[in-house]
Amino acid sequence: MVVKILSAALILVALYMGVKQGWAMVSGKPAMLEMFSKWNVGKNGMMIIGFATIIGAILVLFPSTFLWGNFITAAGILLIICFHLNETTATSAERLKGVAIELPFLLLSLVIIYLQHPLVKAVG
Repeated sequence: MVVKILSAALILVALYMGVKQGWAMVSGKPAMLEMFSKWNVGKNGMMIIGFATIIGAILVLFPSTFLWGNFITAAGILLIICFHLNETTATSAERLKGVAIELPFLLLSLVIIYLQHPLVKAVG
């Protein structure tokens, strides 16, 4: 029971963060435009990534699409980690700082997958 409550709480946190960040990308917030422009990703590319982020966050809510939502979310986070690591104008410390900021979000997706969706009956 505690695992299901924890899983539900983490899913809601992931939903909030995914929608918030995705909406920041879709709406073209200046901070997002600045960050993505460093990686030569235009406004349209950023909007596509933002829509995928929002869709991934919403898919996590439903047991039938739970795994796909987490995969989409994790793929988006890995994409941003790759952008950070590939950044040519940053120092090594700045690159690693960007990666370190993203790692907890990637781990959150992995923990949610491990805990499983709270509305699915346990197998076994």
